[in-house]
Amino acid sequence: MSALNPDAAVAPMQYIENKTYDAITVGDIATLTRTLKPQDIELFSVMSGDVNPAHVDADYAKTDIFHGVIAHGVWGGALISAVLGTELPGPGTIFLNQRLKFVLPVGLGDTVTVRVEVTDKQDKGHVKLACSCLNQHDKVVIEGVAPVIAPSEKVRRPRVVLPEVHLHTQRAQYARLLAATDPLDPIRTGVVHPCDSASLTSALEAARQGIIIPVLIGPKVRIEAVASAAGRDLDGIDIINAPHSHAAAAAAVALARTGEVAALMKGALHTDEIMEAVVDPAYSLRTERRMSHIYVLDVPIYPKQLLITDAAINIAPYLAIKRDIVQNVIDLARTLGINLPKVAILSAVETVTPRIASTLGAAALCKMADRGQITGGLLDGPLAFDNAISPAAEAVKGIVSDVAGIADQLVAPDLESANMMAKQQIYLAGANAAGIVLGAQVPIILTSRADSRVARLASCALAQLFVSHRAQEAS
Repeated sequence: MSALNPDAAVAPMQYIENKTYDAITVGDIATLTRTLKPQDIELFSVMSGDVNPAHVDADYAKTDIFHGVIAHGVWGGALISAVLGTELPGPGTIFLNQRLKFVLPVGLGDTVTVRVEVTDKQDKGHVKLACSCLNQHDKVVIEGVAPVIAPSEKVRRPRVVLPEVHLHTQRAQYARLLAATDPLDPIRTGVVHPCDSASLTSALEAARQGIIIPVLIGPKVRIEAVASAAGRDLDGIDIINAPHSHAAAAAAVALARTGEVAALMKGALHTDEIMEAVVDPAYSLRTERRMSHIYVLDVPIYPKQLLITDAAINIAPYLAIKRDIVQNVIDLARTLGINLPKVAILSAVETVTPRIASTLGAAALCKMADRGQITGGLLDGPLAFDNAISPAAEAVKGIVSDVAGIADQLVAPDLESANMMAKQQIYLAGANAAGIVLGAQVPIILTSRADSRVARLASCALAQLFVSHRAQEAS
């Protein structure tokens, strides 16, 4: 029994022990069974650096068969070594040689049984073992012989529990996002005060990739100096001279209001400066919809893009504003090709609790969706964060939901929680974060100095996709 929980069963200690030379007899057998999984292939490629397309590219190989590992003896040979080193003879074994013949390839999902059998005992601890690997159809895929020196002393030690290894492809979601922009025309974009290298080079790189046509707005001399220091050419790029960041923001908003640019992009100025110009009555880009910020996160451990809102604009939104926040994130999700976005309205718990105001707001938003006040998405809430994104947590809690465990969007109760949640994904889970503001007459690309190059490009791609989608709907 556990000292902390007397009702909890304690797993029995497992041991690893060897068989000494004196205890070994001809005919002794040990076996091990394993199934080849995709993560085995990925881990092998990471460890070895082997990126031969015949091994790791299913499209190239035309099949799911992973020829490389077995062909080179790495996976099968490793399994045989594991039996020799842990079972027979076990710890203390000295390997002298391993001669293997590879008869058949092993495919993803194939189950291989390794079998080693003592065939000969010689002087001075030398033992010879026949080795074979059979697939689930009892066909030999590997066969060979392994001469070893068996241990002379008995070893029995607790079996080490190996850590779980999780392999993830960084930026895989953004690669698909950027690929979706390939057939689209670039959008004319007002880049506001691009007076540092990060913002200017990001705009120019997005232009080079055919995502935007940048219109640089700010002090011309400073912009040209930044370009020169970064080794970038501004030939053919429109520059609108503005003496400082506030003037640049006002000029950019004026261009958006007259339709001369289809999007705005934040440069080296505070978000407040550009948003003050956007809502200024003299140039206002307001619509009947409340503006809100949406993070589009590429989280390596999550199987799809994860949208979090609102992390930058609305500090403590009340219900009517939250309605617009939810509608904005649904509209963006549909732009990204999610036909029925699954929207989780977050709180600390998954039940409506009068003492927690955010649970009441979540329930109200879901009812608003039922009444057609929010359209285009599937809402559920309140949901705690774990219930929203983890099928395991959903199952444990017994939640019956079409959203829980597989949410596409997370709507936070307030700006603080949304911002902290997004930053945790970035700095603890290795996520990249693209950002955009919707609800104005044009999308506003918000970037941060800490953003990676690909995150900045993804932010521009979000605006391009949104503008293109809106044009298609209008036509």
